[in-house]
Amino acid sequence: MNKVTTIDQLKAIVKPYINNQEAFENLNESTDFINDLRVNSANLVDIVLDIEEAFGIEIDNQSMEKMLNVSAALQIIDTKLAEK
Repeated sequence: MNKVTTIDQLKAIVKPYINNQEAFENLNESTDFINDLRVNSANLVDIVLDIEEAFGIEIDNQSMEKMLNVSAALQIIDTKLAEK
């Protein structure tokens, strides 16, 4: 799976939870879920659960705590997919 495809899937997952449309439209690897997209911490958990379902992976608590921006999410998704 390439990075562009993964980012597109990630955008579809986070879209319902965002509170900053402009930041969402400019989403890139450095986009922060909380500071840029204004996703609250409860919704961040929902995003992680949605990522697990969409990619068929399991994200442990340690990885979940690191998943604060798009780059970290991509890295964790890639790592978990490689472990399958």
